[in-house]
Amino acid sequence: MNPDTTTERRLALEQRYAPWRPRTTAQLFDEVAAEYPERPFVLTDDRAYTYADMHRWTLRLAAGLMAVGVRPGDHVAVDMANFADFIALKLAIARIGAVSVAVNYLLRHEELAYVLRQSDASVLITMDEFRGLDYLDCLDRIAPGWEDNGGGEALPRLRHVFVRAVTSDLPRRGAPLSCIEAAGASIPDEQVLMVTRGVGARTVSDILYTSGTTGKPKGVMLVHDAVTRTAYSSAYTRAFQDGRRIGYALPMYHVFGYIEAMVAAMFVGGAVAPQVTFDPAAMLASVSRHDIDELICVPTMTSRLLDAAADGTYDLSPLSTMFSSGTAHSPEMWQRMLDVLGVEELFTAYGQSETTASTMCTLPGDALIRFQTTNGTVKPAGAAGDPGLGAAVAVYKVIATDTGADLPVGEIGELVVRGPAVTPGYYNKPAETAALFTADGWMRTGDLGRLDADGYLTLTGRIKESYRCGGELVLPSEIEAVLNRHEAVKVAHVVGVPHERMGEVGCAFVVPADGASIQEDELIAYCSDLLARFKVPAHVLVVAEHELPVTVTGRVQKFRLVQRATQVLAQRVETVR
Repeated sequence: MNPDTTTERRLALEQRYAPWRPRTTAQLFDEVAAEYPERPFVLTDDRAYTYADMHRWTLRLAAGLMAVGVRPGDHVAVDMANFADFIALKLAIARIGAVSVAVNYLLRHEELAYVLRQSDASVLITMDEFRGLDYLDCLDRIAPGWEDNGGGEALPRLRHVFVRAVTSDLPRRGAPLSCIEAAGASIPDEQVLMVTRGVGARTVSDILYTSGTTGKPKGVMLVHDAVTRTAYSSAYTRAFQDGRRIGYALPMYHVFGYIEAMVAAMFVGGAVAPQVTFDPAAMLASVSRHDIDELICVPTMTSRLLDAAADGTYDLSPLSTMFSSGTAHSPEMWQRMLDVLGVEELFTAYGQSETTASTMCTLPGDALIRFQTTNGTVKPAGAAGDPGLGAAVAVYKVIATDTGADLPVGEIGELVVRGPAVTPGYYNKPAETAALFTADGWMRTGDLGRLDADGYLTLTGRIKESYRCGGELVLPSEIEAVLNRHEAVKVAHVVGVPHERMGEVGCAFVVPADGASIQEDELIAYCSDLLARFKVPAHVLVVAEHELPVTVTGRVQKFRLVQRATQVLAQRVETVR
């Protein structure tokens, strides 16, 4: 991108939004919808929803939620793929000051029950089926009688369940999504808008679940002002032009798709084209169909996208930018993006749910070596930035993992962060929230890395033992708890190992119970019934207990398990060859 173009676009954003006024996502949406009512906002295969269309839809949904008893501060769980309904529901929930609990739609019954219970959700909006998963059967297992009694005795706080039909006009069972709108038919728009205008920008807007060290997911709380500030900083950093259009298949229960695309696009009256299921060919075709300026992917998606585009059959002339982040890329992939997609600009970034979205990013015009060796630098935030933090929404430093002392440039330690983008903590988990912050208020990321003299970050590892499979965070202890319940398993230890397509996959080291025989495919099938797909280990290695590497205190050395798994799996590949 021409430096002058970057400057001009950022200046336009500054002039429009300076001085910064804290606002909720719904208040931001209403501002933009009033200015650009006929512009498209959500682009799908079936239709284009204008800002005016979505404005009317969100008002009716918000009225319906009010009618069924949802009040400011109540928690509404949304277990849904990237349908236009998801976006309408997020804005409707924000309108009335309720809190959106975005649920990973790959979760199975036990996992879903935990999230609904721990989040204190009073309403659940889900699908009837999607990608081979039967959500109604899942509800039958965790809350019998849910059609009439909500969560019943199993989930006593859950009062209402609404179901979006995916493959037909109406769900097989349960109250259809249209019942929400019907319930609020008698509530006038102005009554809803009065509630919207009264919601505080510093109230909690979202609870997003991420895995934690206890083996159970933790609900990261985000506030409206952090969401809008961070989204604005994304538009500012990537120098959005007026009306920018963004395509993605990233699920919006993650901050990547939700904030880096959906909310960020609103600041320039832009549009989003969310894919319900990732399909490289369909995504490439959408570029010309919807005049997409930017695609956002995780590396596993990017790799498949590049393979699909390699023959040059797609018209990618509208595409100017590729934003790929989430796990490590091969150095060659960045050059392929330029060559195969013909884009002018690349971006990669670093962030996590606890920092609302990405708070470090490469900058327009960065040399290719920056993408190949770093995760970017602190994002400039313009009008939304904190003057005390150099007009950023988050700043970082590196500390020693043992003493907590600040480390100089170039030394590896734990990355810590502070600023208005940082979460206030985990919902209803005071001990975990306290452990998240240092004594002087910096948030621990759990990641190891170093900062260079220019402030660019290079990640070197993780303090925590989690890993990412296809961009999804996986906590080994959660899988181990499932495996250890199997009658043939004495003890199990799970680690992440490198995988060309998925980034990392799980490998379970399993010690058989006395006299038991373990079959790898049997244990994988067992896990498949209880865990989301990305959590199911791809490999099972049966070992004797004395073969497990342990410290003098008896703690299993997981880094040695990773080494052993990598070696054993490499030998398997060689044997096949």
